[in-house]
Amino acid sequence: MSQDFEDVLTLAAQWRAAGEQVAIATVTETWGSSPRPAGSQMAVTASGRMAGSVSGGCIEGAVADAARQTMQTGAPQLLDFGVSNERAWEVGLACGGKVKVFVEPLA
Repeated sequence: MSQDFEDVLTLAAQWRAAGEQVAIATVTETWGSSPRPAGSQMAVTASGRMAGSVSGGCIEGAVADAARQTMQTGAPQLLDFGVSNERAWEVGLACGGKVKVFVEPLA
């Protein structure tokens, strides 16, 4: 387990212990170019705090929005992002590729 992985989970646990609603996003699968490998995580709170990274560009914003929705509903989500080489830079996948991210509330 990497230090970054442990830091995100430690921080998320601290936020949760302080009474914050928290969701954890985890990269479950990548194909082609992806800024972050499978297992990368990001923690998001209802108040807008974030730690860690699951990608970059528009994908992180979309994951943060999904995390807020997951905190509201309690329902986990599996997000699937894919892009052609022509649109890759626009959304943060440097050379095209696919990324799957699982978002779950931290209980």
